[in-house]
Amino acid sequence: MIRWLLPAVVIAALGAGGAMAATSAMHASAASVKAAHTAKFGTVLVAGSGKTLYRYTLDSKGVDRCTRNATCAKYWPQLLVKAGAKPVAGAGVEASLLGTIAAARGMRQVTYAGYPLYFFAGDTKAGQVNGEGFQKRWYVVDAKGALVKSAVRAGGGTSSTPGGGYGTTTTGGGAWG
Repeated sequence: MIRWLLPAVVIAALGAGGAMAATSAMHASAASVKAAHTAKFGTVLVAGSGKTLYRYTLDSKGVDRCTRNATCAKYWPQLLVKAGAKPVAGAGVEASLLGTIAAARGMRQVTYAGYPLYFFAGDTKAGQVNGEGFQKRWYVVDAKGALVKSAVRAGGGTSSTPGGGYGTTTTGGGAWG
């Protein structure tokens, strides 16, 4: 059985019931995905609300493995649209890379380059990337659909150290058991 152990910092940041509130807020009738520039990670995917989107490294194209575990799904809510609705490509996003896969309760999970997209419940406002590098399994996504595993240097290259974001940082600390 898979267990999630979250660092105390994440739990404190979420507050009592905060994760559940974040989960229910991520289910939209229509979803737009756009690209936004961050100082630390370059251009990454965000929802229309400006909240950062992530990919789970244990997923494969067309397969969401997180929601099989209730605790994972609680902290990593899916970007959803109602069945029959299509995600909208915003600025900097290739419409041909957007898609959906089946999700619970008549909803569809938005995908990019075939991979499911998620929010992190610890990102409480637009622009935060607190889930980046979490458990070395969760990463932000660039406009081409690739995982961003390291920070962008001022000179345009990348560093070899994955880390938090340009807001409050919470990474690592968890374990699978």
